[in-house]
Amino acid sequence: MKIEPSTEVLPTHTPALFQVAVRRAAAILRRGELVAVPTETVYGLAANAWDAGAVARIFKAKGRPAHNPIIVHVASLSLAQACVAEWPDAAGHLARAFWPGPLTLVLPKAAIIPDSVTAGGPTVGVRWPSHPFMQALIRECSFPLAAPSANASNRLSPTNAAHVLQSLGGRVPLIVDGGQCQVGVESTVLDLTVQPARVLRPGMIHRDSLRAVLGEVGEGAAGAGGLRSPGQLPKHYAPRARLQVLTWSNDADLRRLLVPLCALPAATFVVAHTHIPAPAGWGGVSVIPHDAEAYARALYAELHRCDEQGAETIVVEAVPDTLEWAALADRLRRAAAV
Repeated sequence: MKIEPSTEVLPTHTPALFQVAVRRAAAILRRGELVAVPTETVYGLAANAWDAGAVARIFKAKGRPAHNPIIVHVASLSLAQACVAEWPDAAGHLARAFWPGPLTLVLPKAAIIPDSVTAGGPTVGVRWPSHPFMQALIRECSFPLAAPSANASNRLSPTNAAHVLQSLGGRVPLIVDGGQCQVGVESTVLDLTVQPARVLRPGMIHRDSLRAVLGEVGEGAAGAGGLRSPGQLPKHYAPRARLQVLTWSNDADLRRLLVPLCALPAATFVVAHTHIPAPAGWGGVSVIPHDAEAYARALYAELHRCDEQGAETIVVEAVPDTLEWAALADRLRRAAAV
């Protein structure tokens, strides 16, 4: 009989527990193993970013394709600069404006960064997260952490420790429980190796905020070559259930839209923010705020809940077509891709 490895979950809700978790996680990371850690965006699956063998364990645990690069997390400007071959003035301006926080800067990589982190490419994404546990852990380790989301590849990102345990339990020795993520979706990724700089992945720091620092800012991948950022695959951030993004005006309109989809209402869960259907006849109906930041904090948790309750189809009410909501529209579009 095969014995599955166990996964330890450590709380951090008191100063003493926080310090125990920092020391325990650092010891595991120094051995070249993996730890699932909280950040302000989503939970990450962390390894020593300077250790190619440790980084390889991330790809194996997640089932992540080798062509999808990983963001490197730091806790100081000096550590960020050690990870890159160039640190232009624009990087300094953006770091002063947005770090620590949910902004990843793509820059030419330093030789110390293994090729596996960057999917063999010449650039690396670097971020200084604001979560206090992540900052304390990186300082304890004295090396940067490569950390994609702590979930099976292409699936929903986790925003609490229970989500991580459900997805990766038995594949990692330790999950640190740092509570619910306060941003709730992945960081904005900005490529500074092109002119003008380009947003490769939208996040809750949107283009208008970046333009206030840089001036002109473009959007989308530029030039040939491999991926420079995670979150660019057509299908990503997906629940197990089929997800549909729809716009409706009332209950009858919503039911009409489901007919060509062959979706049974009793097995369909509805996530709405404005036009909220009566709950009778649906598998479930949930309401999340019509406010971009609050919506971001709630979205993945709602989709996880729908999966856990056996949804076959999840219908999400379309979000507004504005810059404030661009990251959320992006995540929903990729989650709904077939």
